[in-house]
Amino acid sequence: MQRELVLLTEKVKNMRVILFYIGSYPVHSYGLIVAIAILLGISLGYYLAKGTSYQKHVLDVAFFLIIGAIVGARFWEVFFFQWGYYSQHLTHIFSIWEGGLSIQGGLAGGFVAGAIYTWRHKLNFWEMADILSPAIIFGQGVGRIACLLNGDAFGTPTNAGWGLVYPPGTMAYDTYGSQPLYPAEVWEGQWDFVVFGLLLMLKSRPRFRGFLFLSYNIFYSFGRFMLEFLRGDTPRFIFHWTAAQITSMTLIVVCLAAMAFLYYKNNKFQPRNHAETLS
Repeated sequence: MQRELVLLTEKVKNMRVILFYIGSYPVHSYGLIVAIAILLGISLGYYLAKGTSYQKHVLDVAFFLIIGAIVGARFWEVFFFQWGYYSQHLTHIFSIWEGGLSIQGGLAGGFVAGAIYTWRHKLNFWEMADILSPAIIFGQGVGRIACLLNGDAFGTPTNAGWGLVYPPGTMAYDTYGSQPLYPAEVWEGQWDFVVFGLLLMLKSRPRFRGFLFLSYNIFYSFGRFMLEFLRGDTPRFIFHWTAAQITSMTLIVVCLAAMAFLYYKNNKFQPRNHAETLS
């Protein structure tokens, strides 16, 4: 057992919260990987919008989505997920380069920013959201690499001879020490790429405006809900659920209701063909 733990530690010892220094300025792995994830997501979104009137808006809306997502992600993380910590470390609330961005809060903030942008430019929110959905989940998948390198979003102890053993200097090590933990953030990143593939498959068979965007939210929330049972970095509340599980279940219910509404609206106002009228 001891030998297995040593081997596991050797495999992850290259995790680095700080990748390198530019002079005396530290370059954090979290911030760098998140920046790369955002750039890849924007590039993919621009490509997916090719041939549509929305492509010229992708770069502009991306700016507002990023601002809204960062504000929402930090707000969610601080006040919903980790208030116990940040209430004792108020000066760290704005230190986003150290980690601590809630994906769910980012989605909420991005949703609001996107809705405002499309309203001001008289665009269809659902159409733009459908186009960008695969790009968003792709960026999320890449972004989970940041969590791995930063040692956050970690799992609970496996109580076995396998798992991730985080090095000193990470939040995971501060919480559990040299115990092997479930690779919750790794599995969530893999699930994000599965959802990305599913959305590409559904993209060629849209049911109505908003179908792809709502499907994205449902798929992601389902995977997040299940993987949260393995998470060891957040408190638990009613039903022994984490705040992310409560958010995920709420989002699934809301999206299913929105799907039913949009489906009904689409079919109610869809003109019937002549043969159907005669019958």
